[in-house]
Amino acid sequence: MAHKIILDTDPGIDDAMAIFFAFQSPDIEVLGLTTVFGNVPVEMSARNAVTLCDLAGQDIPVTKGVGMPWVGPESTYAHFVHGADGFGEIDFPASDKPLDPRSSAQFIVDTVRANPGEVTIVAIGPLGNLALALRLDPELPKLVKGVKIMGGAAFVRGNVTPVAEANIWNDAYAADIVFSADWDLTMFGLDVTNNVPFDPSFMDTLADKNEKLGGFVQKSAQFYTDFYSQNREDRVCFFHDAFPLAYMIDESLFEITEGYARVSTDPLNRGQTSVAPEGTTASPLWLDAKKIKVATGVDHARLTQLFIDTYAL
Repeated sequence: MAHKIILDTDPGIDDAMAIFFAFQSPDIEVLGLTTVFGNVPVEMSARNAVTLCDLAGQDIPVTKGVGMPWVGPESTYAHFVHGADGFGEIDFPASDKPLDPRSSAQFIVDTVRANPGEVTIVAIGPLGNLALALRLDPELPKLVKGVKIMGGAAFVRGNVTPVAEANIWNDAYAADIVFSADWDLTMFGLDVTNNVPFDPSFMDTLADKNEKLGGFVQKSAQFYTDFYSQNREDRVCFFHDAFPLAYMIDESLFEITEGYARVSTDPLNRGQTSVAPEGTTASPLWLDAKKIKVATGVDHARLTQLFIDTYAL
């Protein structure tokens, strides 16, 4: 039976790759895309999500969600990574199909309530929609099957500050709410995603296997690859956002560590995801924190093959 998911996203080039991967997989049923600010403003995020659904022939709800961090000013976004349009400036025509009128948080609550115990929320952007959904329905953790997050850096340095990864840093207060909730949460952060660089031949293979979807990823990822290849001798990019989806299909790909997690919200350490592994000596302030699972290793070769095989379906 396919995993029912809500994919909370901020498309974004690696989001696009992940969304197509989820659509292609027979093991995943995407119930809807909920969008949030992050890589791009939320209005662009929502329109990009509808456009990706159109390209993939998927008629599913797409909602617009949180456009600002829980605390603090508007984001400056990551156009330098994803381009002014979020798609690597390839001038791909935007869909004009309407959005679902509900907010992303309301859609999450409604969908989970309609499918109690069956829905996994896969969040691959900042966590404002999940935090707001928890405020709308405090019983949500009892009804959700699980939460998979792309974000954070448990035991490695960050990519925005020395201690913080972008998705968590963008809305640290929301992340603190989400990490503190009483649900089964698994984090796929820079501990694994930064350890799997993809060279241009990978994108070429995706395009060979799937001209429409893989071809879109190949074209849009040129801008993305330019960013990641700065100050390197080789050309590479990183498809961070597909990792939690790969885990749902094949858990054996990953090494998982359990530990007690805290998200920092102070100005200096904003967005830091600190994890005390289970069994280590820690103060009560740590042991009282919520226990989560953290991906700390991945089989690069098998993961790559899973992406390629799924795009070929």
